[in-house]
Amino acid sequence: MHYVYILECADGKPYTGCTDDLKERIERHKKGHVPATKNRRPIELFSYTAFANKYKAFEFEKYLKSGSGRVFIKRHLT
Repeated sequence: MHYVYILECADGKPYTGCTDDLKERIERHKKGHVPATKNRRPIELFSYTAFANKYKAFEFEKYLKSGSGRVFIKRHLT
C-alpha cells in the first residue's frame, strides 16, 4: 500500500507527503529527520488515504499540494 498523509504542524500549516511505510515516515517526522518539517515540530498525523497503486498516490499528493488541493484540504478536511 501507498499512503498520502497530512500532518498538522506547530506553525498551523498542513504538510502533505507520500510513503509506502506510514508508521516509519511519521516517526522520522517526529524525530526531526525530515528537513521540511524539522523546524515545524511537534507534528501530529491529521489524515491519510491508502492507495494500492503508487502512481495514483503520487498523483493525489501532487493534487493536494496544488492551489485547488490546498483549498480542498481547508474546506473538507480541517
